[in-house]
Amino acid sequence: MDMMKKRWLILVASCFVTLCVGSQYAWSVFASPMAAYLEGITGQEIASLAIVFTVANSVGPVTMIAGGFINDKLGPKLVLLLGGLLFGAGMIGSGFATSVGMLIACYGLGVGLGVGMVYGTVVSNAVKFFPDKSGLAGGLTTACYGGSSVLMPAIVTLLLNRYSITAVFKIVGAVMTLIICASAFVIQSCPPDFKVEGTAAADAQKPSKDYRWSEMLREPVFYLMLLTLTCGAFAGMMIISQASPIAQRMMGFTPVAAAAVVSVLALFNMLGRLVSGTLSDKIGSANTLRITFACSLLASVLLYFCQQGRVALFYIGLAVIGFCFGGIMGIYPGFTARQFGRRNNSVNYGIMFIGFALAGLIGPMIMNAVVNATGRYQPAFLACAALAAVGEVLIALFARNGAEG
Repeated sequence: MDMMKKRWLILVASCFVTLCVGSQYAWSVFASPMAAYLEGITGQEIASLAIVFTVANSVGPVTMIAGGFINDKLGPKLVLLLGGLLFGAGMIGSGFATSVGMLIACYGLGVGLGVGMVYGTVVSNAVKFFPDKSGLAGGLTTACYGGSSVLMPAIVTLLLNRYSITAVFKIVGAVMTLIICASAFVIQSCPPDFKVEGTAAADAQKPSKDYRWSEMLREPVFYLMLLTLTCGAFAGMMIISQASPIAQRMMGFTPVAAAAVVSVLALFNMLGRLVSGTLSDKIGSANTLRITFACSLLASVLLYFCQQGRVALFYIGLAVIGFCFGGIMGIYPGFTARQFGRRNNSVNYGIMFIGFALAGLIGPMIMNAVVNATGRYQPAFLACAALAAVGEVLIALFARNGAEG
């Protein structure tokens, strides 16, 4: 098959993979029944299993970078097979967990490390095939990853109506492993000499050189981009981690209404990845990021003024935050490739993703600190607004530096 046609098949297979590993974000649906199950076994009350999800999110960059090295040397097939098996083993192993520690080892480490290995490889590889549409490729693959947080809770809930929580872990793990490993045989490495001829966008987005990771780390613009990613992901990671409690305690929503809030946030997160990734192909990553940060700042201010009764204002602010967070994640795979080249993007994007991990660590910590100190959620949104403003400044410095946009 002609590579220009086959790249679309590879993109579709890549979307199936990210849809599977995005099921990590269905953890909130697993958590309550799993806590009840473990309480029945141990006889001890389990207040929260949030530590499991925190560990799963924190370890991803480790295998993203390691998988990137393997991908650049041996191609994506081996990485996806190993990552898929690790992800599946972690998910299935969670179905055998009899303690919180075992659950952390299986889900936190197994699933988290598997997601990191698979996600970074499949997204960066898809971007390499689309030098003319890197934003679209990055947007679609990351949109499917985000879309899983909309689709999977419904699927898991249906399964829980028929099966035990331990059985659901095993079923989901087995099906996801099968899909990821099958997709791995379709996905192949982008040839080093692959080009898209006769496209102005391809010429405009062609970087001056292909940077190795060590060369990238010597470039000041890398640190601008990493800090920009941290600022951009901050609000999303802070709010996603506590969307349901925010809706219930700040706005007085019922648990059922709060669950709908989580779905709205996930939906706009997915849409943001797709729309912003595509938009960046047309007006450039830097210009798209400027718009994204401006919208995020405005939405953060709206949320600051929210209180019980201002439901429409709350939903608007939440939807825009979700959209902007998704936009940042959809832009960055192609943004990194445009700045530092496609050849080594698997490793380079894995290192850049440390900025996302920092946001995932700092955002929830600041939210908890603010709530503990003030008893209110609203002041935390001022931190979101401040970091969005910092993001605008960083992008201005990026543009002044004359870097690729």
